[in-house]
Amino acid sequence: MEQLSYTYKATQPIKEKIHVGVVGSGDLEILMFPTTNSEATVQVCTGSDGFDEVWKNVLTRFFDRYPILSDIVINDFGATPGVVYLRLTQAMEEISDEK
Repeated sequence: MEQLSYTYKATQPIKEKIHVGVVGSGDLEILMFPTTNSEATVQVCTGSDGFDEVWKNVLTRFFDRYPILSDIVINDFGATPGVVYLRLTQAMEEISDEK
């Protein structure tokens, strides 16, 4: 298991906790929490070691498009970068449903 941590500049706070996905073979879950911090934080727990640069690239691409201010926890069980981005986008749909 590898634990990864990232921070991103963000400006759009969320109002409620968001949960999408499940931890299972080739999948992952994403938990987003409102925060009063000045930056977004991302904690990744993954069973696939050695993919720090891939995670960084996917998350940077996401935050460049969606600068949400939240604390995010990702529990990964071997998801591909495409699945990671899909789940993050699904979380954004949940956020847009908050309004």
